[in-house]
Amino acid sequence: MLSKYRWWRDAVIYQVYVRSFLDSTGDGVGDLAGVRAGLPYLKKLGVDGIWLSPFFPSPQHDHGYDVADYCDVDPLFGDLAEFDLLMADARRLGVRVLLDIVPNHCSSEHPWFREALAAEPGSAARARFHFADGRGPEGAEPPNNWHSMFGGPAWTRVGDGQWYLHMFASEQPDWNWRNPEVGAEFDRVLRFWLDRGVDGFRIDVAAGLFKHPALPDSDDPEADARTRDSVNPLAWNQPEVHEVWRHWRAVCEEYTDRDGRERLLVGEVSVPTAREHALYVRPDELHQAFFFDLLSAPWDPGAFRKVISEAMQDIAGTGSTVTWVLNNHDQVRTVTRYGEPATEGSGLGAARARAAALLMLALPGAAYIYQGEELGLPEVVDLPDDVLTDPIFRRTGSRARIRDGCRVPLPWSGQASPFGFTSGAETARPWLPQPSYFAEYATDRALADTRSFWHLYRDGLQLRASLPQLGEGTLRWLDTPPGVLAFERGDGLVCAVNFGTAPTPAPVSGTPLLSSGPCPAGVLPGSTAAWWLADLRTAAPRT
Repeated sequence: MLSKYRWWRDAVIYQVYVRSFLDSTGDGVGDLAGVRAGLPYLKKLGVDGIWLSPFFPSPQHDHGYDVADYCDVDPLFGDLAEFDLLMADARRLGVRVLLDIVPNHCSSEHPWFREALAAEPGSAARARFHFADGRGPEGAEPPNNWHSMFGGPAWTRVGDGQWYLHMFASEQPDWNWRNPEVGAEFDRVLRFWLDRGVDGFRIDVAAGLFKHPALPDSDDPEADARTRDSVNPLAWNQPEVHEVWRHWRAVCEEYTDRDGRERLLVGEVSVPTAREHALYVRPDELHQAFFFDLLSAPWDPGAFRKVISEAMQDIAGTGSTVTWVLNNHDQVRTVTRYGEPATEGSGLGAARARAAALLMLALPGAAYIYQGEELGLPEVVDLPDDVLTDPIFRRTGSRARIRDGCRVPLPWSGQASPFGFTSGAETARPWLPQPSYFAEYATDRALADTRSFWHLYRDGLQLRASLPQLGEGTLRWLDTPPGVLAFERGDGLVCAVNFGTAPTPAPVSGTPLLSSGPCPAGVLPGSTAAWWLADLRTAAPRT
């Protein structure tokens, strides 16, 4: 049954990568007290809620996505009392809080996995995971030819000769969701945090969980090591996963029915098409699922129009709304991704990133912002090998897909590292080194400069909250010259983006309501987006 409480349908959520947000203890790692201290900043920015990266007890082989205990706080980040204080402050400020839950795999130090290692082959303890005998002489070869998403084989051998499956790092054994004990344990986990007041969950690897029961060889064994469009279908997007999301939705609805406050489930769903994506956001499954096609689209008006149109047709057609995203903790930041080496130093990547932000905020549905996106942070591409922590680098030796560059701690103030990130001495070292040029992007400078990324995001969020044309709804494409993309929202709100570098006539007369760069009346400069409203007198706040 569809719930009547709909705040999530056009919400803007800010992703907090906890260890890189703000450090309150001086150890160089961000923590929950740091998040609590930063809540007024996020409230001022204008977001509706925050999504916290995993802060549970973990050996940190994959920075918390290897969970050893799903119902506690790692001392690195604080404790449950600090979490409760964070929840109380967020509730007072009207900021919703989502937790990052990791149901596909756990840590090799999770008590259940340690129990499985100590148990015999065929035991009930091993049945909670995927243990199997090897192939070849003396079982010395893995049970099948699957590859890990982080590179290398997806199997590791244990002392008694069996192998266990891990679609990511070897320290992250995959749960066997065909075992009912696993589902029951996650019921307990969900209720533990819902009882502490959280507003929902971001679900890691939401298309994973179930593997083909026979664990057969893949026709394309290296698919998982490439892109989400070619993931191993034997280990991904199995039909049984939808029953899990129906059950989790029912659990959330149970809490909503108690107090009228809807809890949100948003999935990291990596599937090849918008049509497959839409299956995850049917009325009785996940409320939202990140639509990554916009993030992965090249800087081209045809490509953007295609993925937006497919999302509006296939996803919005389910009755859900599209969940747009341009950045996250696994992707190269837009400022760098949209830049071109031949124009380094020209600011082209930054101009395009600003334009893309206005485009995203004008689209129907919900949007997620990754920390530092609102500051215009670029990817840190020159981190030395000896500071890299990404398990992808450890497993492959390649820097090609590593994620450290978008996870460097935020700059808050000052002219030198740690830029106010840590409360320790000025010589304190953040867990990843901050480049000297981060001084240009520090939060205090951004707030003081009305031309900054921060003010563009803040102004866009304020207008999005006040104009009835924005948020949930539909769009209508407008005819434009080559290189320009434009659409109308509601009655008279127009968003246009010039993907080229040369100015072009604006599709709407008059001065823009908001633009990503200088935009004189009648002209849309290159690499610029703008919003126009035909008659501001008709605008009324959304309810």
